[in-house]
Parts: sequence; structure tokens; C-alpha cells
Amino acid sequence: MQRLVQLALDLFDPPGPERAAGASPTVAGSPAEKIKPKLPEALVDKAQEAPETGANVALPAAPPVPALASLLSPAEFRHPRANREVLLGDAVVAYALHRVRRRSIGFTVGADGLAVRAPTWVTLAAVDAALREKSGWILRKLDEARARQQRSEGGRIAWAHGAQLPYLGEPLTVVLDPTHGFTGKGGALHPASDGAADMNLRIGLPHSANPAQIRDAVQAWLMRDARRHFTARLDHFAPLLNVRWTSLRLSSAQTRWGSAKADGSIRLNWRLLHYRPAIIDYVVAHELAHLRVMDHSPRFWGTVATVVPDYPVLRNALREQPAPLWE
Repeated sequence: MQRLVQLALDLFDPPGPERAAGASPTVAGSPAEKIKPKLPEALVDKAQEAPETGANVALPAAPPVPALASLLSPAEFRHPRANREVLLGDAVVAYALHRVRRRSIGFTVGADGLAVRAPTWVTLAAVDAALREKSGWILRKLDEARARQQRSEGGRIAWAHGAQLPYLGEPLTVVLDPTHGFTGKGGALHPASDGAADMNLRIGLPHSANPAQIRDAVQAWLMRDARRHFTARLDHFAPLLNVRWTSLRLSSAQTRWGSAKADGSIRLNWRLLHYRPAIIDYVVAHELAHLRVMDHSPRFWGTVATVVPDYPVLRNALREQPAPLWE
């Protein structure tokens, strides 16, 4: 009987050697073996890099907060010869006050800032009150003047061989050429040697010339060419406006492009030669029109429009395109 029971058990349990080759049966009451599944390497790396729950993770530093004083500091416009200042809106405006013999207060805003001309009998309080009344216009013009000055700074000319500057609205390259014969003119225009549309201005100076020498030589040539160009345009527009001009003088003013007197004398800024011909024509026609109307009334602008119909566009272009700085 015992033999039969053993045979029955052998049907369900393999013999000793096979059992040894397999997994040992778990004994009731014994602790089960803890099996750790093998994770793919990528998952293991990520698990190791991930911060523990509840751990303090450093956050990126916040950008610095500007100081309150820098946010509240008012804008400032200061004339180099300022002798008085006033608060207009949230801007401090230091202006140059001139006492003159006139009947009203006049304002001009230029590259230097605000200049005020007032009669001797007007009190300082009245001058400041007039400025506050026109504060919107004054601040707008000061902002525009500052923006033009910044654009001019970007167009500063570096005086050396290969320097570039605008000439009649197109790029002009300065070429130092001591071997060139200029027949007393000091320089000459030539097409670019590489076939480009730009022009070269060949100046009879050695490559060792210093910036001041190069600047002066280029200016001398431009002034001669400006007189030639301006004379031709004055002769063109004068008959159309039925006026007669008597003399032409070149100006180097920083804030005025031209002027005219009743005797027919015309003054034009030689730096106009930096601009395209249409803008020069506007300034020439503007000054010649003053020989008929010596103010800026609607009648004056109507006179200008008879020869330069698009003068408003050209006037704005002249305001928005500052000439390069010469130093």
C-alpha cells in the first residue's frame, strides 16, 4: 500500500534530480524572495536623475528688478548754453533764454535743444507759462531732434582711405591717389573700379594722410561741386518763379539749410550735396520763392508748389534724413 501511495506521488512530483534542476518549492511560512525587475538603461538613468518627491529643486533666478528711482527719473533735454530750466509734463527742459527787442515770445527747437527769445519786459514766470502752454509741441520737437541726432551719430564718417559718404543721395567712396593729376581741383569723380554703380572720389593725398587732412580735402571738393550744382538749379528755377537772384554764398550752418534776402542774395548749405537732387531742388525753390513772398504764409507755400508740387514729401524727407556728421 505504501508502494502504491509513493507511485501516486511520483506522478505529480518529478524525481529528485529533475526537482533539483527546477525552482525549489516555496515552503509555507518562509519569506518569499524579492525579485527586482531589470529596467532598461534609459529608464534607469531617468529614474536616477529624477528628483525625489518633496525634494527642494532650485528654480532659475528671477531677473533683477530695476530700481524705483530709475523708473521714476524724468526725461531731460538740456541746451548746451542753457540758463534756465522748466518742468514740462514729466520732462526737465533746460533752455537758452535770450532777451531781445521783439513783441512776442518765440521758440526754436534744434539739434542743441530749446532756445527761447523773449522781450525784455516779459517776466520769467510769463515765459515759463508760455512754455507750459506749448509743452506738447515743444516735447514732440525735442524728441524728434534727439532721434535725428542719434541717427546722425550712426552716420559719422571715418576719415580714411575707403571712407564712404552720401553724394546726391548715392554712396561715394573716398580713394587716396597721390599719383592722380587733378588740374587744380584737388579731386575727381570716377566710376568704381569693380564695375559697381557707386562712384569714387579720388583725392590727391598719400595713404599716410591723417583724418583731418582727408576731411578737409573732401570738403573743399564738395564745396566747389556744391556751388556748381546750386548755380545750375538756381538758374533753372528763377525764370519759372519770375524772380532774379543776385549772389550765392555757401553756408556751414548746423540748423539751417538756406536763406534769402530781398536783394536777391541766396545762401545755401553745402551739405545739401549729400541729399538726392529732388530734395536739393526743393530747398532751392524754397529760397527763391522767398524773393516773392518773405514769409511762410499759405501764399508762400502755394508759390513753392507751382514748381515743386511734391514739396511736402521732400520737406519731410529732409527732416527725417540727417546729414552725416563731419568731425
